[in-house]
Amino acid sequence: MSEVERRSPPATEKEYRVRYAIVATTVFSTIALAWAAEARVKVVVSYPYIESLVKEVAGGEAEVTVLAKAGEDPHVVVPRPSFIGKLRQADLFIMNGASLEIGFVPPLLQQANNPKVSPGGRGFVDLSQSVDLMGKPAKVDRSEGDVHPEGNPHFVLDWRNVPKLAKAIAAALASADPSKKEDYERRLHAFEAKWRDRSAVWEKDAARLHGRAAIQYHRLFNYFFARTGIAVAAEVEPKPGIPPTGRHVEEIIETTRDQKIIAVFTDTYHDRKTAEGVAKKLGVACVTLPHDAGAVDGSGDIFALFETLLKRLPND
Repeated sequence: MSEVERRSPPATEKEYRVRYAIVATTVFSTIALAWAAEARVKVVVSYPYIESLVKEVAGGEAEVTVLAKAGEDPHVVVPRPSFIGKLRQADLFIMNGASLEIGFVPPLLQQANNPKVSPGGRGFVDLSQSVDLMGKPAKVDRSEGDVHPEGNPHFVLDWRNVPKLAKAIAAALASADPSKKEDYERRLHAFEAKWRDRSAVWEKDAARLHGRAAIQYHRLFNYFFARTGIAVAAEVEPKPGIPPTGRHVEEIIETTRDQKIIAVFTDTYHDRKTAEGVAKKLGVACVTLPHDAGAVDGSGDIFALFETLLKRLPND
């Protein structure tokens, strides 16, 4: 027997009970925490703005994985092997739709082989089905560039579309996890109220832009310009996805010189050189706008996305 054992009096029955209670509580707490983490809805989304909306509605009730990085070309996302595993375990897959993800999502879903989140599955959500799309092409072939048959897919950039997207996400979460339906609905209503308040401010701010004209690199900000009353005078790309030629650039400069263009707008993933050249010729600024939450500094969530878009528009 050790010296410590000789000195220490035997534990009483009460002390054993206390120690047992402490150990049991610790074990059960650990199990409960692990179960809670496991019980969270597993959601995979294609873009950061969807991640932001899911977090608004789900709070901490969802484990969210986003496929695309904020500043990269949303048409060309490089798949990673880890995406397949996430999709294989997912309860929900929420995508933008309107063929925006056509280049990278179908093979990922095929390899994940999760019927729940495959097209037609109860956990597959196409947000483009919740809004009216603009710019549906009269014909679709390669001569028209990289057009989307359903229409322009960048619908999130109209702030009036966002509550419709949040509502679709809330319904999907409630379907995947009925036990928390009331929580999702409560957060949705809180989000909608906050969005109405911010939208009223944005509407007022946008009034100064009605009737102005702009040039954009790609057909990326059509919804935002339509909501703010800005007319698109030209696009640096002659057709979507087609690099500009010198002749096309000269035509833009000649046809827009007298239109009082407020700026040439580009994004985070196209080469700025040509856009800057057009802006310099016209004597206006070349401005980078965020196309998604987090694409530029200060635009980290769905609210900040629109705050940043409006903040970056010229005042004069």
